[in-house]
Amino acid sequence: MNATAPVRSLHVRCVMFATTSLLVLASAGCAMFGSAAPASVSNGAWVDARGMSLYTYARDAGGRSACVAACAKNWPPLVATAADRPSGDWTIIIRDDGSLQWAYKGRPIYGWIKDMKPGDRTGDGWNQVWNLARP
Repeated sequence: MNATAPVRSLHVRCVMFATTSLLVLASAGCAMFGSAAPASVSNGAWVDARGMSLYTYARDAGGRSACVAACAKNWPPLVATAADRPSGDWTIIIRDDGSLQWAYKGRPIYGWIKDMKPGDRTGDGWNQVWNLARP
């Protein structure tokens, strides 16, 4: 038996372990940094992590939000962070104030301050320009 065989075998096992560990960490990192959608579907419409209904605004165009100032206080944007990453039909837009907002199929997404509990949909049809965000 060659005297270097046990050392070579140990080296191969260490390299395999390190490679596997890096793959596991890379996969975990993708999950940690926003590879999942920022909302889920409930009763045919998008809801945020708290189960609150999400909406689109008919006056938004070209992947830009037209809801600013007082509008954004009543219809808070679905906030994205610098660590979030687009996923599928979910993208991130930059608002006029520089903040980040989630968009679904190019449409910016918002909450509604008058929805008080999960499942409320009081903003649907509001002023004929606000609608539930649907998949």
